[in-house]
Amino acid sequence: QVQLVESGGGLVQAGGSLRLSCAASGSIFSINAMGWYRQAPGKQRELVAGITSGGTTNYADSVKGRFTISRTNAKNTVYLQMNSLKPEDTAVYYCNADVKVGAWIGLHEYWGQGTQVTVSS
Repeated sequence: QVQLVESGGGLVQAGGSLRLSCAASGSIFSINAMGWYRQAPGKQRELVAGITSGGTTNYADSVKGRFTISRTNAKNTVYLQMNSLKPEDTAVYYCNADVKVGAWIGLHEYWGQGTQVTVSS
């Protein structure tokens, strides 16, 4: 099947930066949209940023101007550069991808296991 493996989370002070990476592997024919979501304790999972295979991006209002999503299609990898981090950015960050595992098979959604980002004040 398909696996998404995230890396790059950790503890950082407010104002600092982190870069998350997510690599997809397995039986991949093609990947459509990829994205990052986050879930803070007691809150619902929310979209942080998304990017299409063509490079079109969208961001949650709360991260616009601070976070940048990018991808390397040849490596099936998506990145999230997070700058000017705030304590309210603290959450578990999940990678998401819409994947085709065959030419005649529809898109399926896959999730990574999550990586913790903690921003101290």
